[in-house]
Amino acid sequence: MSDRSLRGMRLGAQSMETESGVEPAPRQRVEYRCADGEQVFVMFSAEAEIPATWTSKTGKEALLVNGEAPDTSNDKPVRTHWDMLLERRSIPELETILADRLTILREKRGEKV
Repeated sequence: MSDRSLRGMRLGAQSMETESGVEPAPRQRVEYRCADGEQVFVMFSAEAEIPATWTSKTGKEALLVNGEAPDTSNDKPVRTHWDMLLERRSIPELETILADRLTILREKRGEKV
């Protein structure tokens, strides 16, 4: 018995189904190009909505070749926390508040003011 080996398939490792009669979903190859000339090719489904921009593997933004330029006219400028703070307070007010807070902090630490 020891000289005979058991033969068979590993459980769950391989499928018994064949690829015959199976057709992949229709696809389309889309080309994007970065500002420096780098080409990016992406495969999409035939029914997919193609985005106007794509981020390449190098992190650059690429635009769709032979497509419409993305509409960026409606983009609002980014408001930072500083911009929103300046809408509520003036610079002299902020300097006064900072001085008051530093005084309170120094008193808590036991430092002389």
